Parts: sequence; structure tokens; C-alpha cells
Amino acid sequence: MSKPFKTSIESGIAEMILDHPPVNAFDSAGWFAIAAEIDALGENDAVRVIIVAATGKGFCAGVDIKELAAQPDKIVDINKGNYETFRAIHRNPKPVIVALHSFVLGGGIGMAGAADILIASECTRFGVPEIDRGAMGGGAHLQRMFPVQKVRYMYFTGEFIDAQEAYRLGAVERVVPREELLPTAREIAGKIADKSPAMVKLAKEALTGIEDGNLEDKYRWEQGFTLEAYTMSDSQKSRDAFVNKREASFD
Repeated sequence: MSKPFKTSIESGIAEMILDHPPVNAFDSAGWFAIAAEIDALGENDAVRVIIVAATGKGFCAGVDIKELAAQPDKIVDINKGNYETFRAIHRNPKPVIVALHSFVLGGGIGMAGAADILIASECTRFGVPEIDRGAMGGGAHLQRMFPVQKVRYMYFTGEFIDAQEAYRLGAVERVVPREELLPTAREIAGKIADKSPAMVKLAKEALTGIEDGNLEDKYRWEQGFTLEAYTMSDSQKSRDAFVNKREASFD
């Protein structure tokens, strides 16, 4: 099976381009492959900074809901693959810049929330529609980007916010036209790549260590509720409605 991404390294800058049309929604194997590649880039002495971007209609639509609809027991593998991917970004010894466009959903939120620096195109929209998909998860990473009450509003309503609002709230470093997204990410990556690798590595470890709480532990806590959700009939109704492109009805 081909990997759902492309990777290149030049002048100390590694680029991982997510490339799994049409919407960059990954199955469990895809998530594990992404995590393994990001870990490998972090251990590669030729790499000083990592950029994660994507082709296609949007940055990432999250997990492959159709895989879960066909095999509900895959939720354990999906959870683990998500966890490993977000951990690989957040705990990576190299700075990770994530360049976002169009929709950033589910696992895309996890990748963005785990990143060191975010760049967004003007068309970017952030959302956590999990409540309408019969799942949980993403709140810990969303709360790393946005204030608590904004996170709860987004989570309870399933509504999106755009790139300008994300910039206003301080999560996004720059909002640029779509065609300037990768060039801008490369410009910032170049500034970091010119610094002492040893000093940057120390800075990354120090900054991660002073964050409030443990992001990975908080996300694991959330994932327990995802498993609980999957035992409920409302979760199955939500997933069936999504796959069949209809509204779910709850008593």
C-alpha cells in the first residue's frame, strides 16, 4: 500500500505533504505511517525543522469514518494512530511548522494543536464536528490553540471558525493567500534552520516542558470517552447518518 504523503529534505528543511485525495482522511494504517515518518524526520541529522502541509481540497478531514462504519472495532487502532501522530509532532526534537488550508477537522485539529508554529491560508476553517459523528477527542489540542470557552462553543455546536478568527485568538502566526502558504512556511523554516541545531533542540525541549499539563495524557483521557461513545446507540446513529449523508435523529 502506498504511503498517504510525500516527503522531501532540502537545506535542513523537511517537508511532509499529506496526499490522500479527496479530503486527506486517513485510515488507521495511514495514521501510523504518518507518525512513523515524523518520528524518523525528527531523528534525521539532515533535518533541522519540519513542515507539514497538504495537497487537495483541504488540510485534513480526520479519520476515515467509512472504515469505522464498516469495522467499529478499528476505533482502538485509529485512536492509537492519532495519538502517535500528534505525539510525534508535539514531542519531536525538531520544530514543526504546520501549513493549513481549507478544512482542518478531527485529526487535522490534533496535528495543528500539536505543532510549534501554524501558518494558514485565507480559506482555512477549523472545526470539531465530533459531536455530530458520534465520537469525542480533539479538545486537548484545540485548547492548546484557543481559549477554553471558545473550545467549548466549537465542541458543543460543531460550528467552525475561520483563519482570521484563529489569528485574532493568537493560534496562527500568519494568514496568507493559498499560493503563498508553502513559501511562507519555508521562509520561517529557513530562519529556524539557520540557528544552532543544538540550541533549537534545547529550546524545543524547554518550551514543551513548561507547558501547563501533559498534552499526551490529556488526549489519552479524551480518547477513553471516544471509546465510551462508541458503545452508545446515538454514536452509531450519528456515524450511519454521516456515511449515508442524511440527518441523524435522536429521541
